[in-house]
Amino acid sequence: MHHRIGFSLMIWFAALILPLGSVAQRDSSGLRISLLTCSPGTELYSTFGHSALRIVDSSAGTDIVYNFGVFDFYDPDFYLKFVQGKLLYYLDQQSFPNFIYGYQLEGRQISEQVLGIHADKKLTLQQYLFNKVRPENRSYKYDFLFDNCTTRLRDLILTALPEEGRQVCVPRPEGQTFREHLYAYLDGNGKDWSKLGIDILLGQRLDRIMTDNEAMFLPDYLEKGIDGTTVKGSPLVMEKVMILPRQFQPIPTSMPPMSLIVLGLLAGLMIWISASSRPALVKITRVADFLLFFLTGLLGVLLVLMWTATDHQICKDNMNLLWALPSHLPAAFLAGSGKRWVRAYFKGVAWVSVILVVGWPVLTQSLNISLVPIIIWMGYAGFRHARTSNAST
Repeated sequence: MHHRIGFSLMIWFAALILPLGSVAQRDSSGLRISLLTCSPGTELYSTFGHSALRIVDSSAGTDIVYNFGVFDFYDPDFYLKFVQGKLLYYLDQQSFPNFIYGYQLEGRQISEQVLGIHADKKLTLQQYLFNKVRPENRSYKYDFLFDNCTTRLRDLILTALPEEGRQVCVPRPEGQTFREHLYAYLDGNGKDWSKLGIDILLGQRLDRIMTDNEAMFLPDYLEKGIDGTTVKGSPLVMEKVMILPRQFQPIPTSMPPMSLIVLGLLAGLMIWISASSRPALVKITRVADFLLFFLTGLLGVLLVLMWTATDHQICKDNMNLLWALPSHLPAAFLAGSGKRWVRAYFKGVAWVSVILVVGWPVLTQSLNISLVPIIIWMGYAGFRHARTSNAST
């Protein structure tokens, strides 16, 4: 405990004296502008890290951090706006010591890149932020891939550089898609269930190959891109500083995803139970089949609404609708009725399930591997209901 308190005091002391010493300016602006990159945290909202812009003004004696990642959780319509894709994010400013304090408590890393921007452009950038942080200007409609707290900083920094002689290089695997970009963080932090949720809700637009500019929508890759940026052959980054070291490192695991294990066991158990003719197990099978088709149908309705009735562009063109059909919702109430058209419906469901599993590797959208047991279970249930005999037509 004493070590933690001592470390906190050292951070605060260093933050307070830093503007007076090592950050003295060599140009007429009197400004030192740097990009702050914060490592991922343990919570889902912090899985991808964070970026902010720091401006030390030696003439005014200020040290301010500008952060585009603030939203109003207490908005009475927060959840509705979030689901509709209409949630507003805001530009906020706070003192540098206050900014780093929360990250120090969480044991998260903060690195700093001091940017070699021309004096006039520094003043222009500062004036832009002065104006942007005003209450009437500070909000914007958030887009996870193309307009977020990191892309806003990317655009600000690149706009402050001359186009002629500017080169940006982002070291990353060739041909990487947005989805693969996200997987590196989700897998590294053990977010199996979050990964499954993202893969279900976000459509095939996430499987487009990124440009270097687009790859910088995540903090770590903005940091890499800024590291790899040169202006007329000179590096943009003048100095790199480790403000806070990371105290907690996620432990990589070679285990299969927990979501795959759980859903695999569930599907296997339900298929085994449904193969039995014992009366008690037959009743369990009927309930399980109802829930399987009812819940997947409900999910299908949600996916259609996310595609057609919200501003989330990334939720469009979702191939998960091949197995999570909204029509499963009424079909759940008719399973086992034996009607000819109902049997034909479930036969179609069964064959679509088979085609999906066989064609999994060649689909234009990357579907989550943990869904395979559920789709196999659905196919098996479909074939059973297709064979149901009944005099009804």
